[in-house]
Amino acid sequence: MTDAYRSKGLSSAVSYQDPKAAFRWLEAAFGFEPLFVILDSDGNLAHSEMSYGDSVVMVGSEWSDDHKSPRSVSGKNTQSVHVQLAEGEDIDAHCAHARAAGATILAEPQTQFYGDRTYRAKDPEGHIWTFGVTVQKMTPDEWDKASGLITRTRLD
Repeated sequence: MTDAYRSKGLSSAVSYQDPKAAFRWLEAAFGFEPLFVILDSDGNLAHSEMSYGDSVVMVGSEWSDDHKSPRSVSGKNTQSVHVQLAEGEDIDAHCAHARAAGATILAEPQTQFYGDRTYRAKDPEGHIWTFGVTVQKMTPDEWDKASGLITRTRLD
């Protein structure tokens, strides 16, 4: 087992009705790497963590009234998770692999105005995942020109 302690940063936690199935599916469909699982005395998944590059996603059960799978709340999501592939990775192949594993593709791979190629997928319990890979490095001035938007560091 790898070191369970991380340095400063963000990770996401997603709740599932069937977290064991979700854990296995996320590995098979998206290529997430198992870090560790914690099982309770009945063999239920109490907590687990998976990595993708330097990032971590925690996969668990619906452990309170405020922690539900989209499947339990009419498919609603209050957040989605963005996963960045390494430059040079084949996002179209990644999408095809996820589709073959049962992901619902919500948005096919498309190159965005800011230079990333992205696709959006829904897992079997309804969590929405966006995957991206940089295909052209652009400055904010370049993507503003391409989009008609204005990029700044702060709101004011």
